[in-house]
Formats: sequence, C-alpha cells, structure tokens
Amino acid sequence: MQIRLAVLTDIDGLLALELASFASDRLSRRQFRYMLTRAHAKTLVAEDGDALLGYVLVLFSRATSVARLYSIAVAALARGRGLGRALVAAAEQAAWGEERAYMRLEIRRDNAASQALFEAAGYRRFGVLSDYYADHEEALRYEKRLAPDRKPVLKRVPFYAQTLDFTCGPSSLMMAMQALRPGIELTRTLELRIWRESTTIFMTSGHGGCGPLGLALAAQRRGFSVEVFVNDPGVPLIDSVRSPEKKEVMRLVHEDMRAESACRGIPVRQGTLGIEALQERWDGGSVPLVLISSYRIYREKFPHWVVVTGFDDHFVYCHDPYVDLDNGETTLDSIDMPIRREDFSRMARYGRVGLQAVVLISAQDVDAHG
Repeated sequence: MQIRLAVLTDIDGLLALELASFASDRLSRRQFRYMLTRAHAKTLVAEDGDALLGYVLVLFSRATSVARLYSIAVAALARGRGLGRALVAAAEQAAWGEERAYMRLEIRRDNAASQALFEAAGYRRFGVLSDYYADHEEALRYEKRLAPDRKPVLKRVPFYAQTLDFTCGPSSLMMAMQALRPGIELTRTLELRIWRESTTIFMTSGHGGCGPLGLALAAQRRGFSVEVFVNDPGVPLIDSVRSPEKKEVMRLVHEDMRAESACRGIPVRQGTLGIEALQERWDGGSVPLVLISSYRIYREKFPHWVVVTGFDDHFVYCHDPYVDLDNGETTLDSIDMPIRREDFSRMARYGRVGLQAVVLISAQDVDAHG
C-alpha cells in the first residue's frame, strides 16, 4: 500500500469511493477534475496494486496559513487497518509542505467514527455549524495546530459574515463592538444602518464603501472610544473613481466627516501603525479594524476591512467578514485567519498611493445610542 498524489486517471476510482462512502454531499466528476487541475488543493490517494482504497482532499485557499481538510474516505474492505490515520498524517505533511500551520475541518454530528479518528490525531473541537449538510445535519468544527509551539493569544471576537459586497467595514465594526460589549445584537439592520452612516458614497462602481472616519464616527456614536491612523491626509480611495462629480461628492463627504470627528474629539493621526505597535494597542484592550488590499487573498483589487483577533510570534489573526461561498468556503475559512506577519504588513495597504488605515475600537463607560 502506498499514498501518493492523485492524477486525472484516478477520477473513476475516486468517484467509486465517493459513491460507496457518502449518501449525500458527494463530490462530482467535475468537482474532482477541478480539484486536480485548477484548485489550490492536494488530493492524496492510498492504493494497493491497482485498487484505490482511500483518499484525502486538502484545500489551500486564501493567503493564510490554514489548510482545510475537505474530504476523506476509506473503502470498506480497508477499514480497521490504520489507513484513515495514515491519510490524515499524509494530509498534515502536505499542509506543512505548503507552509500551513493549522488544519481545520468539519465532521457530521452523527459521524462518531470520524470524530474519534480526528480526536485521537490531536484535533480539538471548537465550534458547531447548524444546518450545514444537505440533509440539515450539524457540522462539528475541528482544528489542529501543525506547529504545536505556536500558541496564539486570541480575543473572543464573535464572527459576522457581511451580507453585501460593500459592507465589510460595518461587519468588521459590528464584530469589534460585540467583542467589547457582548449585549449588542448583530443583525442585518445594524449592518445597513452603520453602512448608511459611514459610506463614502461612491467607489469604483455601484454602492459606496466605508472609510476610516465613517467607521470611527459610527462606533463613537454607539458609546465606544475610537482612534484613527491614516497615512494619507487626502480623501481616502478617491483614486478609485474617475468621474469629477463623484470625486467632488467624496471630497465633500470626507470634509464633513473630518469636521465632525474634530468636533467629537476623535483622534485622527497621520501616520501608520506597524505590527508591533498594532499588537501593543491590541494588548491594551483595543480591537483594531485594518484596511487591506484584497488582491493577496482573492486576486481582485478592492479595499477590504478585517478585524484583528490575535497575534503570536509568526502570525496576525483576523476575522474576515467575507465568506467566498462560490469557491466552496465556509465561515470556518474566515475565522481567526492566521496571516504571516510579513504578509499582513504587505497587504495592509491599498492602491497606488499605498493607503494605510487603522481604526482602533475600545470600550468606555458611555451610554450606547444610535
């Protein structure tokens, strides 16, 4: 028996394993072909002679250090021989080869055998996804650090997925606010209300995105202490539009927000926060919202807000409010995403001017309103 990388000629055998192993949520021929030819993934198969006895599929999506064990199956005739453990170990080795420090996966609530397999391999349960599978069964979420010496300190930040393409800023702010004040209810109404308050009106097309001053104002109106760092004193993201009329509207909105920020005593500092300074503010109790370029994650150039949830010596951890459902991702892929510190520094800037913006949210004893 050997474990090797799958090739296109294995698809028939993979489909046979899939059909025999799962009653629903099966991978199709087209999906296997995609995984073998185009996806950032590795499919490993266990074979004995000409027979495929098992496979494991690992996804490497995003510019993070998380791998996702997407599927594993062992033929009935090969069970009880340690093949499942061997496939898991091979998957971890493949993930480590791709410089992934964490492996995550979902397991059906009623699949006790798989739960036992992964718990014996050192995986810890850390969450539940309701109504996850086609038959509405829950998924238990598991994680394992492939580098046991890396033990991050994380804030308990709830996760909220943005519901519209242009509401990453409000969604990130909502997560930060509930981390500091757990009684806040995260709803789509609140998401849209904050967007209306903080939008810069126009972006490249369609609805507007949110700038740092708008988010800071929305947070302070709700009783939070805020501090803004931005390296460019001009109108954020104005280069994203060509129309002089749109530029003028963005300028007027920015000037109005800047005047209101001054009246409210919001510190707006011209400068940047490096990783070490950002971590110091985080250690002091602030929850940072950071503007990044999405290119390194999604290969599309648009500004995007994330919320920082923790640090260790190697990584910055973030909640990303965007869940790329079209590419098979779940909220599991967007929670506490570990990003190498040097990569985070590179992605925490946007556009030709290299815009860098951070909004620090802190608790204060003020009655909430708005």
